[in-house]
Amino acid sequence: MPDFVAYSIIVDDLVFPDGRTQMGVLGGSGPQTAFGMKLWADRVGLVGGVGHNFPAAAWAWLEQMEIDTAGIRIYPQHPTLRAWQIFEEDGRRTQVWRSQGQAIPDQLALRYEDLPPGYRTARGFHYGVHPDHPNLAVAHALRDQGVVVGIEPFKHADHRLSDAELRALVSAAPIFSPNLYEVETMIGPGEPLAQAHRLAAAGAAIVALRLGADGSLVHRAETGETWRIPICPATVIDACGAGNAYCGGFLAGWVQTDDLRLAGLYGAVSASFLVEQVGLPPAELPAQRATAQRRLAALQPQAEQIA
Repeated sequence: MPDFVAYSIIVDDLVFPDGRTQMGVLGGSGPQTAFGMKLWADRVGLVGGVGHNFPAAAWAWLEQMEIDTAGIRIYPQHPTLRAWQIFEEDGRRTQVWRSQGQAIPDQLALRYEDLPPGYRTARGFHYGVHPDHPNLAVAHALRDQGVVVGIEPFKHADHRLSDAELRALVSAAPIFSPNLYEVETMIGPGEPLAQAHRLAAAGAAIVALRLGADGSLVHRAETGETWRIPICPATVIDACGAGNAYCGGFLAGWVQTDDLRLAGLYGAVSASFLVEQVGLPPAELPAQRATAQRRLAALQPQAEQIA
C-alpha cells in the first residue's frame, strides 16, 4: 500500500500563448503530484476516475513509474475526462472542459469511503480544492486517521473569501500550498511574507506559498520558522504541472524529514523536472532520483531563513 497518495486525472489539450498546441497530455494534477512524490518515496498511489479510452501510453507511464493504481476507478460508460488548458503570457491559465455531462462529477468524485483501505492510512495525501466551495470532508476524515494532508487550490477564487470561509479552508489540512495569484483572489493583495502570515493567522499550520520564478516561501505557524526557497535551475520548456510536482515533493519531504527547509527544497527540485518538457517527464526513475539528489545538494546552500 502507498505511503503517499495524489488525486485527480484528466487528459489535457494545451494551448500556449504563441498559439502552439500539445494534445493528449496526461494531467489533472494527480500524475504530476505523484511524480513529485516518487522522486523521494518508493510507495506512491494515484486516485481518480478514468473512462473507457484512457490512453495506453498513460497506463504504461504509471506502470513504468511504479505508481500504485488501485485507487483509479474505471467508468466504461464514459470517455476519459478531457479539457483545454489555455495559457496566457502573464502565467494565467484557463481550463475549458471538453467533456460534458455526468462524466465530470463521476470521474472527479473524491470520497473517503471510496478510497482503498490502504490509501486511508497513507502517511501523506495531497489533493486540490476549489477555494469557493472546497471538498474538505476528505481532509477531515484522513486527519482523523493520522494522515498528513496537503491541499492546494486548483484555481483562483471567484470572490474574496470571508473570514469563516478562509479559516475553514486553510485549517482543514496541515499543509496549505497556493500560488501568489490564488492567495490574492482569496484575501486581497500583499507581498509574499505578509500573505503567508495572514494565512497562518487564519489557521494554516504550514504554508508553502508558490511564487513561480521567484521560488517559494515556506512558513510554520507554530514555531514562526520561515524560509525563502529558490527555484532549482532548469531549462524551462513548459511550466504546466510544476506547482503540482512541488506540492508532491513538499509533502513527501515534510513527512519524511520533519524539516521545513528540506521539504521546500524537495518541492523545488520536484518542480524542476516538470518544466523541462511539455507534460510529464519520461519514466526514468533511477536516473531521475540520482539527478534529484545532485540538484538538492546544489540548492541547499541557497535557502534563506527569514528571522
